[in-house]
Amino acid sequence: MAADIFNVTDTSFEEEILKSPLPALVDFWAAWCAPCLMIAPAVEEIAADHHEKLKVAKMNVDENMNIPAKYGIRGIPTLLLFKGGELKETIVGVQSKNRILEVVSKHL
Repeated sequence: MAADIFNVTDTSFEEEILKSPLPALVDFWAAWCAPCLMIAPAVEEIAADHHEKLKVAKMNVDENMNIPAKYGIRGIPTLLLFKGGELKETIVGVQSKNRILEVVSKHL
């Protein structure tokens, strides 16, 4: 995993994401999910390019079930963007880096 991306868990989610002073993009994924692996390079590039303005995290849905259930994650990959503790955007499925940036940039 890229240095600019960190793992978040059910227990660390509130502190790391909801209380983050920066907008936070969370990638809900699983190791067995081929589409998740397909978008990983785009998410890593976004994290590296925008690390001063955007916090990027990954949450493994097999290891953490409470937060994905709370936010209605039914399919992966799903990206959720939070700002000021509120869910602002949802991106479901494989998307291009440009499409993800288009959605995220509105909140930076």
